[in-house]
Amino acid sequence: MTVLKSKSSHSSATTANPAAANATAASFAGLTAKLDYLSATDLAQVRQAYRFADEAHLGQIRNSGEPYITHPIAVAAQCADWKLDAQALMAALLHDALEDCSVTKIELIERFGSPVAELVDGLTKLEKLHFNTREENQAESFRKMLLAMARDVRVILIKLADRTHNMRTLSDAPREKWSRIASETLDIYAPIAHRLGLNQTYRELQDLAFCHLRPWRHAILSKAVAKARGRRRDLIHKVQLDVEAAFKLSDMKVRIAGREKTLYSIYKKMEEKHLSFAQVTDIYGFRVLTPNIIDCYTALGTLHQLYKPVPGKFKDHIAIGKLNGYQSLHTTLVGPSGVNVEFQVRTEAMHLVAESGVAAHWLYKANNHEEPSNGERLGSKWLQSLLDIQDETRDAAEFWEHVKVDLFPDAVYVFTPKSQIMSMPRGATVIDFAYTIHSNVGDHAVAAKINGQTVPLRTELKNGDVIEIDTDKTATPNPAWLGFVRTARARSKIRQHLKTLAQTDSESLGEKMLAQALRAEGIEQLPEDNEDNKIIWEKLLRFSGNKNLSELLTDIGLGKKIASIVAKRLLPMLNAGGTKPDALLLTRERYTATEAVAQGSVVLDGSENTSVRYAQCCRPVPGDAILGYLGRGEGLIVHAEDCMVAKKLRHKDSERFISVEWSDDPIRTFETEVVVTVTNGKGVLARVASALASAEADITRIDMEDETAQEATDLRFIIAVRDTNQLDIALRNLRRTPSVLKAQRAKKTN
Repeated sequence: MTVLKSKSSHSSATTANPAAANATAASFAGLTAKLDYLSATDLAQVRQAYRFADEAHLGQIRNSGEPYITHPIAVAAQCADWKLDAQALMAALLHDALEDCSVTKIELIERFGSPVAELVDGLTKLEKLHFNTREENQAESFRKMLLAMARDVRVILIKLADRTHNMRTLSDAPREKWSRIASETLDIYAPIAHRLGLNQTYRELQDLAFCHLRPWRHAILSKAVAKARGRRRDLIHKVQLDVEAAFKLSDMKVRIAGREKTLYSIYKKMEEKHLSFAQVTDIYGFRVLTPNIIDCYTALGTLHQLYKPVPGKFKDHIAIGKLNGYQSLHTTLVGPSGVNVEFQVRTEAMHLVAESGVAAHWLYKANNHEEPSNGERLGSKWLQSLLDIQDETRDAAEFWEHVKVDLFPDAVYVFTPKSQIMSMPRGATVIDFAYTIHSNVGDHAVAAKINGQTVPLRTELKNGDVIEIDTDKTATPNPAWLGFVRTARARSKIRQHLKTLAQTDSESLGEKMLAQALRAEGIEQLPEDNEDNKIIWEKLLRFSGNKNLSELLTDIGLGKKIASIVAKRLLPMLNAGGTKPDALLLTRERYTATEAVAQGSVVLDGSENTSVRYAQCCRPVPGDAILGYLGRGEGLIVHAEDCMVAKKLRHKDSERFISVEWSDDPIRTFETEVVVTVTNGKGVLARVASALASAEADITRIDMEDETAQEATDLRFIIAVRDTNQLDIALRNLRRTPSVLKAQRAKKTN
């Protein structure tokens, strides 16, 4: 049986002489002593990175008055304790070079390779993020964002090593900075260390932050713990001897280590449970480390035979491990004099994971050259799967992706202009973000900026983006947004708005069409929906099968009902009620309408929204002769009169065509297609675009044939124009342009 007597897991770095520690850190020879696990080639590369960093930071001094290079060396030393690879150690030495020394990423790639440069670049990006709120949910989002932004787990490990050394030397910084840096460490970096299973670093960061955030309370508690340690020395020693004797009697090979609760965890327990220091009974405890999992449960039985367990104080984190890979049995026993003593029972491999977490991945590789059995390989399924991935791919990025999948949902974390963090699913766009803020912001979004740069509304979001949304009260959701939004909320809100808009527009169009169809029958206007006409409308609704007038008018607007047929059915009902056709109106309507239809014309000005669509086969614009087709459930579709598609529909379904005409003052532009045949050459596209711009025609899309080897090629433009006059000017400008052989409006021939 091997016994290790240790009273505290608190890092020696916090109690050692800071000046001595920094002196050691300033020596590369001291760092070299920790790099015996590297090959000669790797060691040479790390030394080269040190020389480069030393030269880059030449003349820079830390707050302590020591050369700045002491900091990168200290960070690399911590990474060496975790047995990180040569690339990570090089990045640790160079991690401030991009930010502070005017070194470029290209220079790092040329000197040390792309992987090292990417690690340094990732660290530089994390360094630029600043957390400025103490809200718990925002702190959690910030932690997740930091993890998500790091494409490689080594970036986070180096960052934690960097923060640890900065905290160890925080006393040298100006006093006014203590609170902000300590708070950030406590809220952000310590929980990240815990999430990754780096318990030793987690405890050290907590205590260092506590020391600088609440120095008076830290000092008082430190004295109280020292006194308690003296008072309870005999008690702890007796428990230790009893436990050793019990395991010796059982002939079990275990390692026993003392554990002392950190000052910060004591303080939090006192604060949260409103306890005095004397009431905190689990300041001291023990860890029992066994060779394998079965021995853990056997050791637990031995302990329970020695002392009585406290009911409800047993937890099995081996059978049900934590997300960060932590595994251990926890039990609290009633020791001598009725004092509660906590025990943690785990295997040596579990202890490695418990103390070093993700870093145990590298520790394992450095310390174990033989392949262990599947049941014992670190004893953690979570870390086991990660090791398998690394063994198969040797890809640190893939390794980290699997870590992140287990740690938190696949998400990106972005900022509002006021620095609030929003969690969005990966692949989410600017429109998703707008609807997450508020449905009104999404409905009226017209433009956006990401990090100060104007971007399309379909742009995908990335971690750390700062997003601004510009809105316009007159704007409405675009149906095309449904093609790229990712969140259910955005999709639902867009559909809901479009459905409401479509119903309103269709009802309005249906009312207009029924009124015009009734005028063709000699009735000046629709009867009002009031008590006087209630019987007429009820009879008409029984005929149509609709629940109410709104539904009937919507069906007419969508083409599900023919306005002329409904009008002819309504006419005898009106006649019976005493409303007779006006002979003059009847004559005028019938003889001015076309022969094919007799229900008046629908006037179009471009304000019809979803109830009216302009056919893409012919793309009519004001000035074209047009006609309307009532598609079944599609609303009114407007075709050019000479459109071949419309002619075929008219031959098969003539009763669904109605007369439509352009308003004298359309309120918007309309899209049409032109085909420009050009000779291939430099600058042709620019000249063609300039010709269209001079006609004030907006280009909305360009299609080019892949015929670069040929002398001539066709360019297809979708352009927006006010009317046929503007279209004619655009075509004239195109025909006068050098290199343009032909310019004409596109027409479908079948």
